[in-house]
Amino acid sequence: MEVILKKDVENLGYQDEMVQVKPGYARNFLIPRGMAVVATISEKKMLEETVRQRAHKEEKIQKEANAKAAKLENETIKIGAKVGENGKIFGSVNTIQLADALKEAGHEIDRKNIAIKNEPIKEIGTYEAEVTLHKDIKQTIKFEVVGE
Repeated sequence: MEVILKKDVENLGYQDEMVQVKPGYARNFLIPRGMAVVATISEKKMLEETVRQRAHKEEKIQKEANAKAAKLENETIKIGAKVGENGKIFGSVNTIQLADALKEAGHEIDRKNIAIKNEPIKEIGTYEAEVTLHKDIKQTIKFEVVGE
C-alpha cells in the first residue's frame, strides 16, 4: 500500500515522502495516528505542489544545516559526571545530558536528533555521537566525559 508521510517516521521515511508499506501497518498504525495518508491521485497532486513550493525553503535550511555541521566538526563537548573510585560513572551519560551540554556550548539541537555510538556510557573518556541536522546531513561530534 502506498502512503504519503505527514511526519518523520523513524526507519521508514521523512515528511512528505511517498513510501510503500504493508496495508495493516498503514491502516492500524500510521493513518490513525496522523502520520500518513493514503496516496490517492488527489493527495499525490497536493504533494507535488507542496514539494514544489517547499524546494526554495529546503535549500535555505540545508545551507543552515551545513553551517551548523561545520561549526560542530572541530568542537569537543565536555560533560561532567559524578565518578566513583575506579573511573566508573554513577548512572550513565545519555542524549539528554549531551543535548544540554551542546546547548551550553551554543548549539541548539534536539535530543531526538542525537545518537550516541556505543551506548551506554558508564566510564570517563572520549566518545562520539552522530547528530542529524537535516534528513541528508549528519555530523559526528566528539564529546568527553569528565569527573566532577
